[in-house]
Amino acid sequence: MIKCSFRDSQKKRETWAGDVLVLPMFEDESLDMTGVVGDPSLYRGVLAHIEACRFRGKSGEHMVLSPPDGVTAFHVILVLGFGKKDSLDVEAVEKAARCCAKQAQALGARSLLAVFMDGVFSADQLVTWASGVSLMTYRFDSYIASKDESDRRELETLTIESAHASACADRWEKEKNVLDGVALTRDLVNEPPNILTPPAFAERLRALEALGVEVSLHDNVSLEKEGMRAMLGVAQGSVYPPSMVVMRWRGSTGKDQTRPVTFIGKGVTFDTGGVSLKPSAGMEEMKSDMGGAGVVAGLLHALAARKASVHAVGIVGLVENAVSGTAQRPSDIVISRAGKSIEVLNTDAEGRLVLADLLSYAQDHITPRMIVDLATLTGAMVIALGYEYAGFFSNDDTLANQLTDVGRHINEKVWRMPLHKAYDKMLDSKVADMQNVTNQRSAGSITAAQFLQRFVHKDMAWAHIDIAGVTYHKKPSFLSPYGASGFGVRLLDRLVSQHYES
Repeated sequence: MIKCSFRDSQKKRETWAGDVLVLPMFEDESLDMTGVVGDPSLYRGVLAHIEACRFRGKSGEHMVLSPPDGVTAFHVILVLGFGKKDSLDVEAVEKAARCCAKQAQALGARSLLAVFMDGVFSADQLVTWASGVSLMTYRFDSYIASKDESDRRELETLTIESAHASACADRWEKEKNVLDGVALTRDLVNEPPNILTPPAFAERLRALEALGVEVSLHDNVSLEKEGMRAMLGVAQGSVYPPSMVVMRWRGSTGKDQTRPVTFIGKGVTFDTGGVSLKPSAGMEEMKSDMGGAGVVAGLLHALAARKASVHAVGIVGLVENAVSGTAQRPSDIVISRAGKSIEVLNTDAEGRLVLADLLSYAQDHITPRMIVDLATLTGAMVIALGYEYAGFFSNDDTLANQLTDVGRHINEKVWRMPLHKAYDKMLDSKVADMQNVTNQRSAGSITAAQFLQRFVHKDMAWAHIDIAGVTYHKKPSFLSPYGASGFGVRLLDRLVSQHYES
């Protein structure tokens, strides 16, 4: 992650020398040159050039200019468009951050100085912008042997000058820990499945102990004793044994210590579809089917690193859904930990089997204050919402409203989908308590959520977030380059900080 610092624009600037000077500009307004490096009179040519090129400062636009004669403190001026001043919101701020990071990379810049005019940008907006730049500089290149470190130029430092420097610095101390959590999630999701097997994933989570997180690993023998046969059924075709990992952060005292906020993640390290084999096209992306578990791991890292005053538990179920002579078959019946029988009609609907046992375990052993589970669960959610929103389901209006509001404010958008007993009937089986899929093509994401709800106690506040469309991308999306987005870590960290910290 880049090193970010903040300077008070009201104080005399120290000598600064770097690669790029970043200046914000609002649509159809003159570029504010207040506080620029050097004599402001030198910048008349810059203003004239902007006017001559009819650069308007629309959201997402940019202009790269050479510094005026006599200015040697930097090599390039980058003018960023933020759109209409009265329409400045998180999307405009993040769009400008994304543009800035991409241009810095194209220019080979290692250091940026951004001068923000006083009285316009709040401290929260400036930290959001800095976070966006940082998130866009993430790289996963551990397996590229040909990279030449001596010739590598990547953004290393970002300096923001503003009247809100002190407030920004305080917020950044928390934010950078959350960004580290996002980076952990991205690293996990981007790892190839031959490296990040279920046992390897479980062992990697032990690193959280250095932050004060209690980490306990439960192997297949322990899972068998717990009666988690739905989860074990998914894993039985793989040579890699399954694991459940429970991560606990005790950041609070009192009553919150007994009823933790609880997060559950689906951790299918690779999903072939099992005997119900997936098409070969795009199957390589199924290394990201552990995205829910990756988010839970990143969230626990963020909460512990920033010393959140909350009692939180993260539970992940780690399995590989493979094809072999021992793999689960369509028509198998498994008995879940909750004692409910499940007729497996499609072995590619395996994530809900894992989550069913995890939900049962959490409610019996953890006594949660509330539960949020995350999973790359259904392709139907991608059909419904595409790649902009994650769909979610909840039995609790308060929790649902909290998620929606938080997602809107940090631009990790979620959309509530319906739960209704009419859909529940579509999962009724003639030979078991339920089927794992419906016999119809319709309402695929909804019936998956209805399946999970059967394992949630009536008095338990619960939300299920289907992150299938927002976890992994073949081209840059949100504030991430190619690959894993880390969507969900910032969303849930903000949910905790706003509504559940003591």
